[in-house]
Amino acid sequence: MNRSDFIYMLLTSAAGWGTGIGRWRINSFNQPSINGKRVNRHLKELSEFGKNPEGGVTRSAYSEADIKARTYVRSLMEKAGLEVSTDAAGNIIGRRAGGKTNVPVLMTGSHIDSVPEGGNYDGPVGVMGAIEAAQTLKENGRILRHPLEVIVFANEEGGKTGSRALFDDLTEKDLDLKTHIGITNHEGIKRIGGAPENLDQAVRKKGDIAAFVELHVEQGGVLESEGKTIGVVEGIVGIKRWIVTIEGFANHAGTTPMDDRRDALLGGARFVELVNKVITGEPGRQVGTVGQIDAAPGAPNVIPGEVTLSLEIRDLSMNKIDRLFDEIRSKAKETIGREKELDFSFNHIYTTQSALTDNRIKEFVATSAEELNLSQMSMPSGAGHDAQSIAHIAPIGMIFIPSVGGISHSPKEYSRPEDITAGANVLLHTLLKMDQI
Repeated sequence: MNRSDFIYMLLTSAAGWGTGIGRWRINSFNQPSINGKRVNRHLKELSEFGKNPEGGVTRSAYSEADIKARTYVRSLMEKAGLEVSTDAAGNIIGRRAGGKTNVPVLMTGSHIDSVPEGGNYDGPVGVMGAIEAAQTLKENGRILRHPLEVIVFANEEGGKTGSRALFDDLTEKDLDLKTHIGITNHEGIKRIGGAPENLDQAVRKKGDIAAFVELHVEQGGVLESEGKTIGVVEGIVGIKRWIVTIEGFANHAGTTPMDDRRDALLGGARFVELVNKVITGEPGRQVGTVGQIDAAPGAPNVIPGEVTLSLEIRDLSMNKIDRLFDEIRSKAKETIGREKELDFSFNHIYTTQSALTDNRIKEFVATSAEELNLSQMSMPSGAGHDAQSIAHIAPIGMIFIPSVGGISHSPKEYSRPEDITAGANVLLHTLLKMDQI
């Protein structure tokens, strides 16, 4: 045993670490606690960067507001005793050395960029909670077994650019994509101190990260409606999208009898109803959405001859998504198509694989909430997150706190200070338990 390992053993023994069957626990007399006033103050200060008159923020990735916010966040990391750097993808990384040698890092964090006219909590709660956890560890003199990395992912809202770079998922096409502020990802990454020509340097291999956990606002209304403070996330849903084309026959609206029409838009209306019926026809948390529709030729006196619609299905199970789609497709062709003499075609355009959270980390989150006397429930994430990228290379976990009214991506987005404090405390104690992985 080397000197650093011996010191670590003494420190953790003094701290009272112990393991029960299936659960890791910290002796109650030695549980650290985050500073709730401080983490909420930091969130308020961050909200000044890109602040808009509606009360939210427009802090698009790579914008001046984003750059200034990143400078502010770096200063908080440094005060928390972290060694701060920017990787080739533009991710900000604050590192704290561990007490044991040759072990992979524990990672936590989220993002600070926003959608246009967005809110102050989606992403920043996870970043500020992670920094606060590091600050608390420093103030309590707690040395983890693993190195700790607090990460601020670049351009989450524009396609999870920073987190995807960690598992080598960015292509030249991704780098050439234009962002909300009119520059490419390639230009944006350089603007925030990254090196897009050296993205291989940002890549992490399996085994480099012991585990990753992300604190986040729910972005929905389930926790609030159920009266729970903590969501133990079961996984992040997969997504599949299709473009659906319905071919009918365009004809004069005044001279074509109602019973002699091949109205593609009528078929589209019935298709929307069919999607809702299939998706709600069995138990589960699956969702299906038709969010776009276009009718051609688009004149008020012409029966639509062609309609294109979007179809999106989300669920934790990719097999379930495929099964629901197969049912929708067959019923559309066999019922609507046959009855109205319409031709349906389906073009698959997008897939994001689901990402299940690690069973041990779920247990750590649940146990931490229990020890802190916080109500909790298990639930899926219906939105995508940076954790979904990290799942390709490491075990992941997520902690949700309530979003008031289920509102997100809006200036009206709000999470209560007491819930933010609770979530940050659960994050801290989850990290302490993860340190035993």
